[in-house]
Amino acid sequence: MQQAEIIPHLFRTEYRKIVSVLCKRFGAGHIETAEDIASDTFLTASQVWALHGVPSNAVAWLYRVAQNKAHNYLRRHRLFETKISPELKHSLPSNTDMDIDLSPKNINDSQLQMMFAICHPSIPPESQIGLSLRILCGFGIEEIANAFLTNKETINKRLFRAREKLREEKISIELPAEADIQKRLDAVLTTIYLLFSEGYYSESQHTVIRRDLCSEAIRLCHMLIENQNTNTPEANALLSLMCFHASRFDARVDKNGEPVLYDDQDTSLWDSDLISKGAYFLNCSARGNHLSRYHLEAAIAYWNTQKEDTREKWEQILQLYNQLLQLEYSPIAALNRTYALARANGKQQAIAEAEKLKLHNNHYYYMLLGELYTETDTATARMHFAKAMTMARTAYDKKTIQSKLDKLR
Repeated sequence: MQQAEIIPHLFRTEYRKIVSVLCKRFGAGHIETAEDIASDTFLTASQVWALHGVPSNAVAWLYRVAQNKAHNYLRRHRLFETKISPELKHSLPSNTDMDIDLSPKNINDSQLQMMFAICHPSIPPESQIGLSLRILCGFGIEEIANAFLTNKETINKRLFRAREKLREEKISIELPAEADIQKRLDAVLTTIYLLFSEGYYSESQHTVIRRDLCSEAIRLCHMLIENQNTNTPEANALLSLMCFHASRFDARVDKNGEPVLYDDQDTSLWDSDLISKGAYFLNCSARGNHLSRYHLEAAIAYWNTQKEDTREKWEQILQLYNQLLQLEYSPIAALNRTYALARANGKQQAIAEAEKLKLHNNHYYYMLLGELYTETDTATARMHFAKAMTMARTAYDKKTIQSKLDKLR
């Protein structure tokens, strides 16, 4: 790997580790300091490696430089607060000689603890996702802006407010007490779920970012599974769900970048390894008495990876959607349930159910109605697809709708 490639690669894999360890060492109130030291470490690497080449153990080199920069910062800060501004005393750890522990165990522990700090209830969900991408995933500001289809200034403001919350609330970087861990874990799982959804259903046309978002969500969930305190049935179910969805990534877009709907996907492109992993984690989630939305969505995703198009398959999916809607209603789940109803019991019954939903502000509603009326009432199908086209916001959806209109002609 060339130097031009290795530094961005190492930034993505090692930046988050260095920042998490330093945040744990300094406290959440000094998150900008941790980020600055980590960023300065990579700046030094780019300068030194350009002159002397990439060291044989580049990761160890980065850790050593980060440790030295952290020690230097602590010494300067201690000198400043004792000689110049005594009122700042104890704002940072007093022992400047303590090692910055970049051992594998402390790195993993620090990242997991940082995940819970970032997902604190006082931080808005949108900011949790942005800060997770920055701190836990090593995404650059421009990459985060592209993922959210916004500008860097907006992302910087969002991250600034999230850091301020960490400081104001004096949030500790540690795992919650055993009595509180389930409640706090719910917020962490929601953030990971939203992070994956941001990639899988992204409005961004940047394929690399979309895949990276999904990969990072899966990686973060793996960290939960690997810790006995957070290895819960819900975490396993969420990991299962993401594996099943990610298994069909290659089949969702054709070689020209055009969207491919589920019924038209080349099943040979589905990733059998990810499907097997999804089945494994779904099996691991089947313990305890609590049934979560992740269990039901993972079971639906499992049936969607079964290639045989049978009535039994769609009947199973329909019943799972019925349970999901009773547990936690959402318009999208209701629409998906209606599609499953059409495949299991026919379009006429599905049309009657769909029209009861009256989701007139949702373009997916009109896309579904257009699909249901296709082959029985072309004029009505065309009317619904045309309505959906006026409401669609993404190029992906517009391409899908246009292909449906073209077929009707």
